Amino acid sequence: MVSHGRRGAQAREDEQRCEERGEQQVPASQGPTVLPPPPPMDYGVFMQGLIQAMQTQAQMQAALQAQLQAQALSAACRQMSKMDQYMEEKRAAQKRSAPPFQRQDKKKVVVYQSPQHPVAAPSQQAVVLQSPNFRPSDKKMCPHCGRAHGSTECWKLAGKCLKCGSIEHQIRDCPRLQ
Repeated sequence: MVSHGRRGAQAREDEQRCEERGEQQVPASQGPTVLPPPPPMDYGVFMQGLIQAMQTQAQMQAALQAQLQAQALSAACRQMSKMDQYMEEKRAAQKRSAPPFQRQDKKKVVVYQSPQHPVAAPSQQAVVLQSPNFRPSDKKMCPHCGRAHGSTECWKLAGKCLKCGSIEHQIRDCPRLQ
């Protein structure tokens, strides 16, 4: 142990000689290098940096969330417009394929035809044509009242009796019906 102290004294002497010569001593690498501790930091400065970092992160999250919401809204609007277009096309196809049922129009089509052009009519309409009040004539049927009054003037529009054509009374007071 005595020699231990002597070596320590020799090491100090060697260091002094190296300094005098201007030599630098290369440290021997023994194990991992340990970095010196960071300089002491003020707690207030640290908290300000931490708060600023948290605010930046919150702003980024809010911006990303707004962007995602805008994309979702855009996708929903596109889907709604596609659905609206589909519904319009479906309604248009239904209107084209099946016209609404109009019983009166079908009867008028058969009645307005002149007897010179035979028309194949369903059984219900054939009964209407063979009723006792039906008299075949060359007169065309009026589209306003459905009668064959033979003039260019409609009896219904002129206020005449639809049974006999008289201007003195209406069909409800016609002597032919009594």
